[in-house]
Amino acid sequence: MHSKHIQQIALRTIELEAAAVSGLAQYIDESFVQAIQLIYKSKGRLVVSGIGKSAIIAQKIVATLNSTGTPALYMHAADAIHGDLGMVQQQDTVLIISKSGNSPEIKLLVSLIKSFGNPLLGMVENSASFLAKQADLVLCTKVEKEACPNNLAPTSSTTAQMVMGDAMAICLMELNNFTGQDFARFHPGGVLGKKLYMRVADLYLQNEKPAVLPEQSWKEVIVEMTRTRLGATCVVDNANRVLGIITDGDLRRMLEKNAVLDGVHASAIMTNKPKTTPPEELAIEALNIMRRHSISQLVVTKDDQYLGMIHVHDLLKEGLI
Repeated sequence: MHSKHIQQIALRTIELEAAAVSGLAQYIDESFVQAIQLIYKSKGRLVVSGIGKSAIIAQKIVATLNSTGTPALYMHAADAIHGDLGMVQQQDTVLIISKSGNSPEIKLLVSLIKSFGNPLLGMVENSASFLAKQADLVLCTKVEKEACPNNLAPTSSTTAQMVMGDAMAICLMELNNFTGQDFARFHPGGVLGKKLYMRVADLYLQNEKPAVLPEQSWKEVIVEMTRTRLGATCVVDNANRVLGIITDGDLRRMLEKNAVLDGVHASAIMTNKPKTTPPEELAIEALNIMRRHSISQLVVTKDDQYLGMIHVHDLLKEGLI
């Protein structure tokens, strides 16, 4: 098989699945709205179940719901009829995901849920199926064709199920006024957690605090910059207020302009009004400031006092870049 043929197969797969997703728009109907309102008003959890590939999609939908403020629980359809039905509580709503809606496990599970009296939602392709007819509300995920060349392996259909689940999660997220701060509480780990939680104060205290007075010589400036290894130093007055910043670039430009270096002081080299950040600022926002202004250091101040400095390498070390 030639490389061009492989590319054609991949592109055909993407086109078919993209068509499946765009086709979902016609099914964002009154039934969908009522399903969202039912879940939103529920005092219990949303229990999501399925079998086969649909069970895997159910797990992903549950993970998305839980992380965006809608309490959800995953229950495999086969395990449900062998004891796991005990996890379904009286106030819970149940969502069953199935392509055909007619598999034996799904039929049995639907009958049991109906006997419990819990609200039942069906995410199904076949509107004439047992699941669709028994469900209180139907979320249709009909697709024209699977990406599989035999039109058998669940591909386009599972993509449609996942996107419908995302649409549900985002609707519920906005109805619940789920904020960035809420998201941070549920995602404290890894790089995502750092972006949501890590602040400038967590970084600048690890660094030296380079500083010179305006009357100090260019040699003393170099010594201070070399000692602290941040590629810059602040120029402060006797009250510890920031007057300016001197970077490696400022030093190079000073050397290019001055043939005679005697009498060159920090005040003549510094850049006035450097970019600053308070210690309580999110580290990711400090990174955004550096990117906007194409700088490598940011001066940390509070109440007009110089506290220290953070470097782009600090953010790189923490995995924020």
